[in-house]
Amino acid sequence: MQIDASPINGFADRVLGILNDGAIALMLSLGHRAGLFDAMARLDFATSAEIAEEAGLVERYVREWLGAMVTARIVELCAERATYRLPAEHAEVLTRRSRGLNLACTAQWLPLLGSVEDRVLACFERGGGVPSSAFERFHQVMSELSDQTVVAALHGAILPLVPGGVAALERGLDVLDIGCGRGRALNELAAAHPRSRFTGYDLSVDAIASARAEARERGLANATFEVRDVSDLGARGAFDLVTAFDAVHDLAHPAAALAAVAAALRPDGFFLMQDVAGTSHVDRDASLPLAPLLYSMSCLHCTTVSLAAGGAGLGAMWGQETALRMLAAAGFGQIEVHSLPHDPINLYFLARPHR
Repeated sequence: MQIDASPINGFADRVLGILNDGAIALMLSLGHRAGLFDAMARLDFATSAEIAEEAGLVERYVREWLGAMVTARIVELCAERATYRLPAEHAEVLTRRSRGLNLACTAQWLPLLGSVEDRVLACFERGGGVPSSAFERFHQVMSELSDQTVVAALHGAILPLVPGGVAALERGLDVLDIGCGRGRALNELAAAHPRSRFTGYDLSVDAIASARAEARERGLANATFEVRDVSDLGARGAFDLVTAFDAVHDLAHPAAALAAVAAALRPDGFFLMQDVAGTSHVDRDASLPLAPLLYSMSCLHCTTVSLAAGGAGLGAMWGQETALRMLAAAGFGQIEVHSLPHDPINLYFLARPHR
């Protein structure tokens, strides 16, 4: 029997495309971290030596990186003059000046996750997990991404989800952010609302140190940060607003943390949670444009850090249905779900505790 090779060849072509795109993603991350996209955005057509000088880098490495960018059709080449240019439309999504849509920043996830492949493979074979301390640049990358999806949209899109929230912050509220990381969002709120008091909790000693350092640099006496397990907040009716930005699904004990948040809120308080816009059903998630990336991130980070702490291994793709069920079980009612145009990856849950 003769086998039809067309489907095989078609799939092989797809895999080759994936390999190409994976390599390009690594080069995007490298270009972002090295400041090459930013340097090229300040130049017109320039030689590799001129680009290297603008970025403060070694020309030989820059030239090889440019080869990857040209063949990926990200950078234009004038072969006659051996000069290179980053088109303006590409700069809009690859440079730090495009704060709301810097996809080169997002590309940093690929090398970060790849760095723990061996350790996650061992977990496939023996169980357990990889601790968050193994992800050396996690909080740095998350801080950059938070600037784009959270900090940049706090005042214009996110805070307005809380009824009367902006006016109440002006008068003075007690606010807690769980899983605050480097505290970028909380420090931004503290700077904008000096009459309110802001507290951030995270398990990472390094992240909390960075958050405290930023608060000191900005002179924010109304922002405090603590290294703390958020599954036991040790407070009842202490806060008017609790936030969690892309954090709950990573926790070892998310159900306990949600119950602790409900208990920590005052009767008229709100919980505002940003989390990944999954559906709780993998067959439905297949229609999401970034589903493979999000499931990969969940496998190589979110699930394994929770399991490493003896936790539930909830994973980033726990989804809207599961989130709603867990919020209700934790004691929340009047739960609203919002999507915001600037952030297609996440949903925003607004909930009030039953009293």
